[in-house]
Amino acid sequence: MIRDVTIGKDDVRKVVVGEKQVLTLIAGPCAIESEEHSLKMAGAILEITDKLGIQYVFKSCYNKDCRSSIKSFHGIGLERGLEILQKVRSTYHIPVTSDVSNIEWMQDTARVVDLIQIPAYLSRQTHLLVAAGETGVPVHIKKGQYMSPWNMKNAAIKVESTGNQQIILTDRGTFLGYNMLVTDFRCFRIMRETGYPVCYDATHSIQMPGSLGTSSGGQREFIPALTRAAVGARVNALFMEVHDNPEKALCDATTQLSLKYLEPILLQAKAVYDLVQQWPDIEIT
Repeated sequence: MIRDVTIGKDDVRKVVVGEKQVLTLIAGPCAIESEEHSLKMAGAILEITDKLGIQYVFKSCYNKDCRSSIKSFHGIGLERGLEILQKVRSTYHIPVTSDVSNIEWMQDTARVVDLIQIPAYLSRQTHLLVAAGETGVPVHIKKGQYMSPWNMKNAAIKVESTGNQQIILTDRGTFLGYNMLVTDFRCFRIMRETGYPVCYDATHSIQMPGSLGTSSGGQREFIPALTRAAVGARVNALFMEVHDNPEKALCDATTQLSLKYLEPILLQAKAVYDLVQQWPDIEIT
């Protein structure tokens, strides 16, 4: 049985991620670039998700710590970033989320966001996971590209140790040698055995980490098919980084999905999701 996770505090829309719930999208630009751009993207994505009957959480990060190069854009900063996320919340009354890669930022972030996101490369960091759990805010843990899906149970237990059982587990691809990620669709069934909802990160899964030397490449052409397949494998939510002009994005320019493709991809994903919801899960022993 998959536990429901409720995202949204105060007067924002409540998003419930779970087995019998409406499909959820966690999406937005990789990094917060400006207040104007964040509001523009949140409004555009919300219009699409409302049209399709999909729940929506706005995602964008104030600090991108895991960059290939010291010269890469690392973010707008904690204080200004949280101000912008709060502006998105109050303007559209939707939940928001951001990566937290430093324990010192946890409490300030938790006062604003409705979902704390643990980056994949930090998904084994005990003190970070415990600090996230202690906020009482739902925690979204991305599976490290180097981790097996069954080891994600240990990450969840670290958050659970604080009494916080509002947890979402996400697969964002697994290393296949150097500079290449693949999606192992067995991950979703295995991670579901924790009892927590599972999510698929469709845009990071097509990343080619560090393949361009000082930045990462990507293969965006595979996003539609992989998204349909993940929904068919019974994920409860989708994660996508979306930008109106990916080539000009300040980070992850090769992997962010162009806004113009979001609606047709979600239209197909929701059709598959709604169909799968009608079918019983087949248990083979």
